[in-house]
Amino acid sequence: MSRVLGGITRRPRVRFEGWIAGMGTSSGTRIVLGHWHRSPFGAFSDVMLERADGERLLLAPTREAADFISGTYVFDTVRVVPVAVSVTDATWTVTAGPLDLRFTTGRRRLLGLVLRAVPGALARHPAWSALTDRPARLLLPGVRTRGSAGGGRREWYGARDLLPIRAVSAAFEGTALGGMALVQPPVHFGFGSAPRNPAVTRVTTTVALVPQ
Repeated sequence: MSRVLGGITRRPRVRFEGWIAGMGTSSGTRIVLGHWHRSPFGAFSDVMLERADGERLLLAPTREAADFISGTYVFDTVRVVPVAVSVTDATWTVTAGPLDLRFTTGRRRLLGLVLRAVPGALARHPAWSALTDRPARLLLPGVRTRGSAGGGRREWYGARDLLPIRAVSAAFEGTALGGMALVQPPVHFGFGSAPRNPAVTRVTTTVALVPQ
């Protein structure tokens, strides 16, 4: 266990702030990108993929981040590879080891406008995530804002913005994954899935490292 990871496990809760993008492809591969500007590991990005055959793969930039994420979610394969994300206007470009990904966001809809009004301090509070869990399930099937994670951990998501994804181009190990599709079937990394309709969500994620 690394010194950095050992240090954060002494805290009862840790917080990640940034964006989560979820999308499907016509080949059946579903992709979830985490783009974090603040975390126990500093700013970093990671990618989770679930292939059409059910294989779940994590691409993370450091062993410390990979150990933490794979201790919170479930994967069949974990790779430590360089992960780079650039955002220009509405276009996101991602390179993560064997994955090349590019997607474009559209104008936010009513739900995105409502979420933008949520104060940051409120979104960080687990009680708010507990309150929004049922509405999230109704509005965004498959999505949950609180639940049990791996290793006896608990997790809460506080959303603050939502943008639809309009176009996706992706290739894995040089093979094109096809055009954009719904996140269907749902991904199975943890207790919830990304929204069925491809989207980018600004979120504060709180993880309790000990049972609460």
